[in-house]
Amino acid sequence: MGGTDFIVLDADFNRSSQVVCRFDDNINTIGYVDENNRGHCISPLLYETGWIPLQISSDNGTTFNRNGAWLSVHTGKLDFRLKAMMVNSTKWQYYGTPDVGGTLHLVWNISLVRAERVNIELWGYRETGEPYSEYWQAKWEYLYSLARDHPNNGSFSFLPKPAENGFSSWELGSVRISPSTYPDGMWNVQVVWGEDHALAWHLEEKFRDDSAAWALDKCLAWDQLENQLPSFLSEIIDCPCTLAQARADTGRFHTDYGCDIEKGSVCTYHPGSVHCVRAIQASPKYAAGQQCCYDSTGAQVLTADSIGGSTPDRAHDWGSPPYKKPPRVPGESHWIYDVLSFYYCCLWSDNCRYYFKHRPSSDCRKYTSPGSGVVFGDPHFITFDGVSYSFNGKGEYTLLTSEDKQLTIQGRTEPVTLNNGTIIKATKLSSVAMREGSSDVIEVRLHGDPKGLEVFRNQKTLSFTEQSWMDLKGVFVFSPASTNVTVMFPTGAGVEVRLREGTMTTTVLLPEAFKDSTRGLLGNMNGDAKDDIVTSEGELILNQSNPEELFRFGASWAISNESSLFTYDSDYLLDTYYFAPRHDPSFVPVFSVTHNPDDPLTNVASDICSGEGALYCRYDILVGRSPRMGNATKVSFQSHISLVEDLKPVISCGWLSPPSNGTKEGTTYLKGAKVRLSCDEGFTLEGPEVRMCQENGQWSGEDTNCIPISNLTGIVVGSVLGSVTLIVIVTTIILHSRKQKKKAEEMDGIVESEAL
Repeated sequence: MGGTDFIVLDADFNRSSQVVCRFDDNINTIGYVDENNRGHCISPLLYETGWIPLQISSDNGTTFNRNGAWLSVHTGKLDFRLKAMMVNSTKWQYYGTPDVGGTLHLVWNISLVRAERVNIELWGYRETGEPYSEYWQAKWEYLYSLARDHPNNGSFSFLPKPAENGFSSWELGSVRISPSTYPDGMWNVQVVWGEDHALAWHLEEKFRDDSAAWALDKCLAWDQLENQLPSFLSEIIDCPCTLAQARADTGRFHTDYGCDIEKGSVCTYHPGSVHCVRAIQASPKYAAGQQCCYDSTGAQVLTADSIGGSTPDRAHDWGSPPYKKPPRVPGESHWIYDVLSFYYCCLWSDNCRYYFKHRPSSDCRKYTSPGSGVVFGDPHFITFDGVSYSFNGKGEYTLLTSEDKQLTIQGRTEPVTLNNGTIIKATKLSSVAMREGSSDVIEVRLHGDPKGLEVFRNQKTLSFTEQSWMDLKGVFVFSPASTNVTVMFPTGAGVEVRLREGTMTTTVLLPEAFKDSTRGLLGNMNGDAKDDIVTSEGELILNQSNPEELFRFGASWAISNESSLFTYDSDYLLDTYYFAPRHDPSFVPVFSVTHNPDDPLTNVASDICSGEGALYCRYDILVGRSPRMGNATKVSFQSHISLVEDLKPVISCGWLSPPSNGTKEGTTYLKGAKVRLSCDEGFTLEGPEVRMCQENGQWSGEDTNCIPISNLTGIVVGSVLGSVTLIVIVTTIILHSRKQKKKAEEMDGIVESEAL
């Protein structure tokens, strides 16, 4: 949105410097130098997210001799402390509907605006031009000021009234607080913005007179527009079937901040849901998005059953490259085509049928779970096809490579060192570097501080102290805590890195499109465990129970200097890895654990390590000499088993409609689910009362119908009358036949008598 005052790092200025900041090679803003000789820039209003090229001049724009980058963030992902907050935002957006009125309140942090007095401005957003044409444009515009020369005390209250001079036709916008020293609506100055919202509070008087009728007119107009626009539904990804799948498939889906189970499930737009996720990537042609919502049982909520159901989006909420133009403008395009229309049809009026006609839930019948492989502990591996083994080489190795998808993931290992400095004959994963196609290179490695992970982008440190999500070139990175990093690529591949007791657990998730195209230490993802342990030269290791053979297999996947994605920013890394063999042949680890009853950690290992995966836990305690590390290995192993379980495919029979003139009980459509059907008063059931989702993905029984009782009575009466009539006819024929026969016999008797 622009207006953020930020400090220029790693640059020196003096008080006489006249700072000009140039963003994206064509937008200039005026900066300044503070009392500590630090240079400041003011961010401009942009229509994109991600790292924006930045050039800085200290001679009033004559020369730009400093180069850097600035991170533009989606407003929905911006820390709330950096925004002006609408007190009771629901009231703002329902203002003028029945029983909603009164004073509105706005609050902000006064340090965000360097001024004693401020103006309170309203800005509006529109998209103009023919959709999907070169003339389709995004536009933020200053509308009017709610107050001028207001004290910068962090609070503003007002009683709204319908906007004049045609401004009430703007239905989406945001309040901006700017220094009173600038003219109204001046661009690219230090300001603080409020949330984007539906401008119900300033709409025309007609809206306040009858908001439902006003909204219905808008809903019908939107319905007509949607009928003319191309359908995007066929190109968006299907939703996961269960909440567990949705939360586990982190390469393709991410929490929707508007309905988050971790934050109390405040789901304003999806009542009845406890958690929603969004597809991370926009669809390829129309830049559309997918949203999937789930109830407290973990079942997907569908719009055919509930107003709170999952809805696809014509414009992805987070936008999509190359941004700047509709429908790819982050946040705002989604508001225009998917959120305002929801207000028209569902929230300000009761006409959701129009909305759901164009935004029907996608069920999960075409959803396929990703495959998962993991590296953990000292280090241990579980391939995509479930082969588990240990490889304790020292060096830098290919965890995974896919030529088809141009994805490469590399891992660096280092010897385990005890607190007293003793080096153990075992290693641990210390860094993971990755790239897909021409994306930024992302590296996650153990920090000098054992309590955190360090993230690099193209060999430069990324800080997540202010933002947990970053849109980068060809990749997204999410780090809500220093021990937790998730990397997401356009193909749907995801890499999760978790720090546990000084060791990195790295999980790789790959969609089905990667089938039969992966090589490396995590194997070939194709459902066949027999071909996972293959050297870089293509040799299949037959004796996988031999640790020396596994060690030879692992060593073959050492990378070269030319292919390395790692950062070498210290003498230690240069000497140990860059100028040394990528696989250290002199480092020979302990291959197996021998039982030693005199070892004080033997009983500890027996207490901690049990069940599946105990072998790895025991190794890390008895060889790594660390019960905490062994316990972390146990947790990582169990977490992976749970992940695999969560991602298991499930069978869906798809949505089952209630019969016409009837109802149904049950909104779960997975294998074993039962739906009970019944009819309205005046109708009777024809077909099964209960239908069950079967293993073949089909509902049991035939279609169920509701037949009017009057029709049924007519059918029964008609059948009875028909039967009676038939009986009468048959009886008449029989009696007539007998009569004719008797008459014939009598005539024969007369003839015989005359003859005698």
